[in-house]
Amino acid sequence: MKLSQFDFNLPSAQVALYPHSIKRTVTNENGEETTFTLKRPDECRMVVVHKKSQKIELNKKGEKDTPLTLLDIFDYFKENDMFVFNNTRVFPARLYGTKEKTDAKIEVFLLRELNQEMRLWDVLVEPARKIRIGNKLFFNEEGTLVAEVIDNTTSRGRTLRFLYDCPHDEFKESIFALGEPPLPRYIIDHKDSEGNLDRPVTEEDFGDFQTVFAEVEGAVTAPSTGLHFTRQMMKRLDIHGIKTAFITLHCGLGIFNPIEVEDLSKHKMDSEEMHVTEEACDTINTAKKNGSSICCVGASVLKATETVVGTDGYIKPFDGWTNKFIFPPYNYGLADSCLVNLYHPKSTMVMATAAFGGYDLVMEAYHKALKAGYSFGCFGDVMLILND
Repeated sequence: MKLSQFDFNLPSAQVALYPHSIKRTVTNENGEETTFTLKRPDECRMVVVHKKSQKIELNKKGEKDTPLTLLDIFDYFKENDMFVFNNTRVFPARLYGTKEKTDAKIEVFLLRELNQEMRLWDVLVEPARKIRIGNKLFFNEEGTLVAEVIDNTTSRGRTLRFLYDCPHDEFKESIFALGEPPLPRYIIDHKDSEGNLDRPVTEEDFGDFQTVFAEVEGAVTAPSTGLHFTRQMMKRLDIHGIKTAFITLHCGLGIFNPIEVEDLSKHKMDSEEMHVTEEACDTINTAKKNGSSICCVGASVLKATETVVGTDGYIKPFDGWTNKFIFPPYNYGLADSCLVNLYHPKSTMVMATAAFGGYDLVMEAYHKALKAGYSFGCFGDVMLILND
């Protein structure tokens, strides 16, 4: 397929900058009203797509003007069905340092640690034109946390050696304490109608940009569909008898890289580290054998499970890397359904979604969601695709 087939106009106002929230008004004994805002990511709106019947649902049955929300998902699953989540944990990857001599402010985005003993990290720097091999960057006022550029890897990529003599755990604690939650650039670079940046990073983002089941550290961006699942939502899954399993795929920035070729078969994905345990395989494969429906939560889970699924429809343990790129036409081997975010145009995630639900049907659902004013991006609304 062609890149241009996944292009559509996404108004800036429909990019969600914060988790879904609701307003509540309470009245005290004196009749005074107080309005406050509650974050309720599990009450985001939900589009339901039926692959076989080609139906698209936006509203509750019998309630034309009442949109479906994620809380309605339980109407589409039964006891012993299985939800598969990504339990990667995001670390505060965005740092700001100053260049020696010039004091120029430099953004350093940590990608991954290359060598613990030598304190080597693979990073991206901005503005890259100012950073060359041999330059030193200072990250705190005391001047005790310093990094030296020892290699250029890509146009923006560098290898840094941190000059910090202490135990490794203390070192990581120090650099993470200086870091910010790595919100996507489409959020932190968002501008108001006058062209001014209007989305500051706050302390609350550390919690908002982390799933409640995050466990294995290593991601530099969140598995965004999982952000909608609150602790209360996870408890509801348990109450409804819906089983859960967890795999690990450390989401990287490659998913945001623009595709620069029209022919999608020529695009190469960046690799991401992933781990699928024997325990997860046993849980998921047993559910599959018993005829339970398997729902993959998020594009990262679709990618991970398709990396390890066999021709028999069962998955195997895995420790390694994947650069799997899924776009239509493609036959998924494991998932019976999937829950995904509403993604940006031309993104690899919208392509994986279209591969699951069928290009024409998914793009029709996207256009209906756009027309209805649904929100897009990691904090936006969601799409459930069912094989019925």
